This record gives sequence, C-alpha cells and structure tokens, in this order.
Amino acid sequence: MTYVVTEACIQCKYTDCVSVCPVDCFYEGPNFLAINPDECIDCAVCVPECPVNAIVSDSDTNTPNLEHWLEINNTLSKQWINITKCKDPLPTAEEFKDIVDKQHLLEK
Repeated sequence: MTYVVTEACIQCKYTDCVSVCPVDCFYEGPNFLAINPDECIDCAVCVPECPVNAIVSDSDTNTPNLEHWLEINNTLSKQWINITKCKDPLPTAEEFKDIVDKQHLLEK
C-alpha cells in the first residue's frame, strides 16, 4: 500500500504534507507534488495535512482513475527533485482549489 497525490493538487501545490512526512517521499514539479510509492511507508500522516484532499490511499475505491494517478506519481517522483520543507502554495491555489477537472494543466 502507498499514498497517491491526485488531480486536486494541480495548480495548488500546498506543501503542508511535506513537512510531516517522516521519510521525505514527496517530489516537486512545477505545479504538482508526487509521492514516490517505493519510499512511502503508508503512515498516512500527510493525508489530513492536505487542505484540498489531494492525497489518497492506493486502495481507495472511491477515487476515479487511481491507477493512472499512481503511475503518474511513480513516474514523476523519479524525474523531479525531492522536497522536504513546506513552501507557500502556488499563487493560483485559491483560484484552483475547488476545480475538479485539471489534469490537462499538469506540467511535467
């Protein structure tokens, strides 16, 4: 089991989750964070920290396209830089936090 960052993170990139991760498994892209599933220890401490509920368990049956998001997290976490400290969210965070269909905005 692992945790997965989903579409809700795109254009927001709140990093509250990063500061509580005991194994530093978050990776930062231009407008999205990814979790490396090989590093995640399934502790779930990041989940309640996300103000847009972008982080879910890979066993969450209520999340559409979960396999797709797991693959995205796996791929991008291997390309991006590890992030270990909280930063300000993107300037677009408030504007985009409630938008649901944002995958086309993901910058790799």
